[in-house]
Amino acid sequence: MADFHEDLISPDEAVTLDGLFASRVRRTPELAAYRYFDKANKAWASHTWAAMAVAVARWQAGLGAERPPGGARVAIQLRNCPEWVMFDQAALSLGLVTVPLYTDDRPDNVAYILKDADVQILLLQDAGRWRRLAPALTDDVPLQRVLLLDDSGAARELAAEDGRVRLVDDWLPTHPAELGRRSDGDGNALASIVYTSGTTGRPKGVMLSHRNMMSVAHGSLTLLDCYREDVFLSFLPLSHTLERTCGYYLCVMTGSCVAYARSVAQLGDDLLTIRPSVLIAVPRIFEKIHSRIADQMHKRGALAKRLFDLAVAVGWRRFVYQQHRGGWSIGNLLWPLLDRLVASRVSARLGGNLRLAVSGGAPLNEEIARVFIGLGVPIVQGYGLTETSPVVAANPLNDNIPSSVGVPIPGVQVRVGDNNELLVKGPGVMLGYWNNDAATAQVIDHEGWLHTGDQARIDASNHVYITGRLKDILVLSNGEKVPPADMEMAIALDPMVEQVMVVGEGRPYLTALLVLDGEHWAALAQAQGVDPLDPASLNNAGVLAAVGRRVRAALKDFPGYAKIRQLHLLLEPWGIEEGLITPTLKVKRAKVLAHYAAAVEAMYRGGPAT
Repeated sequence: MADFHEDLISPDEAVTLDGLFASRVRRTPELAAYRYFDKANKAWASHTWAAMAVAVARWQAGLGAERPPGGARVAIQLRNCPEWVMFDQAALSLGLVTVPLYTDDRPDNVAYILKDADVQILLLQDAGRWRRLAPALTDDVPLQRVLLLDDSGAARELAAEDGRVRLVDDWLPTHPAELGRRSDGDGNALASIVYTSGTTGRPKGVMLSHRNMMSVAHGSLTLLDCYREDVFLSFLPLSHTLERTCGYYLCVMTGSCVAYARSVAQLGDDLLTIRPSVLIAVPRIFEKIHSRIADQMHKRGALAKRLFDLAVAVGWRRFVYQQHRGGWSIGNLLWPLLDRLVASRVSARLGGNLRLAVSGGAPLNEEIARVFIGLGVPIVQGYGLTETSPVVAANPLNDNIPSSVGVPIPGVQVRVGDNNELLVKGPGVMLGYWNNDAATAQVIDHEGWLHTGDQARIDASNHVYITGRLKDILVLSNGEKVPPADMEMAIALDPMVEQVMVVGEGRPYLTALLVLDGEHWAALAQAQGVDPLDPASLNNAGVLAAVGRRVRAALKDFPGYAKIRQLHLLLEPWGIEEGLITPTLKVKRAKVLAHYAAAVEAMYRGGPAT
């Protein structure tokens, strides 16, 4: 591999995010920058950095012709693709502020963001999204231009109906000037407003500067080396700050190639085709892979399961020894055989070329991390918030403690405050919340410490351990305090369970709402002799007892407080459209409780079942 430090573009050299892109184009113009699936030709294609510069120049000229004033907000609602980068870089180079939107967010939520940020230009995936969004917009949303990436007949009809709507193919100039780089770029200027998920109310606009995101990308690279030869497979939405900072700007910094996955459903095939060396994901992806592996082991029988467990155990001891946290074991001699029979097959399903997998965005279950690491998958956990651009800490490959979220990246300070709350200070901390000074003052104190709302401890080696969430503690009617997140994570590891929420605030005992996986539900219903298509089957005593046994097994290692006394089973997943989860898949607890209020009351009406 090329020397890491020779290829790396520093924040001082780049100054701004568009300056970072221009520097990369100058350094490695002919290297592959982005790979994508060309639907027209039904084949994978790629853009070099030089080709991207030409494309960005066209977008720059198109945006410039709209004459938005400096600092104007422009929004983007696309699936991950090279055009996302083109639009973002063109906007940044003109001193505009990018507002990323989730493609599957609710129209009313998108409309709120467009109004709150005074967005003037909006780039959308297709005509369908505009048809769903337009009725939710009020007259005081200052949209001047709506751009549609598709060129379908429906899109052309919309363009004919509404003067604001243009098709990108028609709107882009054919022969723009060369890509221009600002000479007056300010690294501390506002680059983006990223709206939080809004689990407890309306989303807040997190203001991030060029320096915020570049400092975090650069700091992350001092813990986890990446090279221009690396290939990232991108499937977390670019509207997610983890993907944007570490799967986009970081890759421009290093010159790595990014391949855009076709969809989460096609992720397995894309892993085999792209064979990435770096993967950034949220825990749910690893949980689903783990569930599929567990299902396969169950179907293959006891011998295969024992061999699998032996591979994990030997691989884990080998990992602990390599990390200098344990001694050598004679069982390590079995690793070459176990690797060939078990571990290499799992690695092959991830493309067979993975040297780094990063899990972030939510806590990764330690047992899942242990399984993957035991099988030789180099997975590390990190931690951060949108308000910190987002990375605060990460585990280096050579100092990886899976139960922790790692050590702070260089330049970031952490400490534990009142109620064991984790406080953060550093160059990645946001400028504040857009148009909301009161909310800003609530999370950033007069000394510049950002209050994360997460409870933590920090050990002697400076590893950070997240121990709870201040606002997510359930207080039972007897005064006992229960943190539900770890319980929910453990229950969700069962392939039977698609979604789960533990209930108990102000109640005498704990209950839970469980959304079951459809395929596993059919098998359970058959085993219990009930009709899986009859909703009443979910209330069958045998079914509830069987699921209850699985829940108790999931919680067997938890303290005494972790007893679920009643269950309410569901088959309809909690969705974004219903407002029950956020676009980042976080459960809106209050909304779910309100939606299932009758079911919750019923669980407490008859007293505890166990």
